[in-house]
Amino acid sequence: MADELGRETVDPDVVARLRAAGCVFAEEEAALLAGAAPAGPLREALVTRRVAGEPLEQVLGWVAFARLRVPVRPGVFVPRRRTELLAEQAVLVTPGSGVVVELCCGVAAVGLVVLAARPGVELHAADLDPVAVACARANLAGRAVVHAGDLYDALPADLAGRVDVLVANAPYVPTAAIALMPPEAREHEAPMALDGGSDGLAVLRRVVAGARPWLAPGGRLLVECSEQQTGPLTAFAAGQGLTPRVVRDEEREATVVVATPA
Repeated sequence: MADELGRETVDPDVVARLRAAGCVFAEEEAALLAGAAPAGPLREALVTRRVAGEPLEQVLGWVAFARLRVPVRPGVFVPRRRTELLAEQAVLVTPGSGVVVELCCGVAAVGLVVLAARPGVELHAADLDPVAVACARANLAGRAVVHAGDLYDALPADLAGRVDVLVANAPYVPTAAIALMPPEAREHEAPMALDGGSDGLAVLRRVVAGARPWLAPGGRLLVECSEQQTGPLTAFAAGQGLTPRVVRDEEREATVVVATPA
C-alpha cells in the first residue's frame, strides 16, 4: 500500500508477523521489505523467508556496511557492524597504490571499503567457500581478483613479499559456542565461516603463522578477534616474529590486532 504521495507504507499485518517470529525491529524490517519489492507475490515471498528465520540481509540481498550497501547471497556470512573497525583500520594503513590481500573474504566487504577509500590499490581476495567466492567475484568484478582456496594456498606466488596490507576476518567462534549463536547464523551461514576450533583461534593462528613471507617491508597484518582472545593471539604473533598491538572499539564491541614484522 502507498500513502497520498505514492510512498510505500508499512503493512501492520507484516509487522505483526515479523514480531511474532521474534524480529525485535519489526517495523524497520517491514519498511525495508516494503522497499525491496512491490506489494504482491514478490514481497510476500520475502516476508515468508524472513518469518522463517532467514537473515534479513540475505532476504534483502544486501547489508549496510561502513556506509556502503554490500550485496550478499543466501548462505554467505553476513558482515557484522563490528567488522567495520577492521575495514577502517585497513584503510588507515593502506598506501594509495599499495597491494592489499583480504583472506577469508566472504563477500569482500572489507575489500570494498578499502577500494572506496583507496581506489588505486591492487586488491586480491580469497575464500574457501564457493558461495562466498562467487559473491565476492560479483561484488569486485573488474576491480580486483578473487581466488578460491585455503588461506595462502589460494594466492598467486608472485604476491610473496609485496603485500602492504594483509587483512583477515577469519572464523573465531569456539566450536562449542556456535550452538549459542542466533539461529540466523547457525542455520543460514556457512559453518566454515563461523567455526574457529576449540578456542576459536585455529584459523587465526594459521593466518598469523603464514603472514611474514607475504608481507612487503613495512607491511601489516590485521585480523579481527574477540576481546578475550587478544592475550593468546598477541602472544602467538610475537612468537612468530611479529610485533602486535590491539585496537578496540567498545561501542561496536570490536577488536582488531595489527601486527608488523619485528
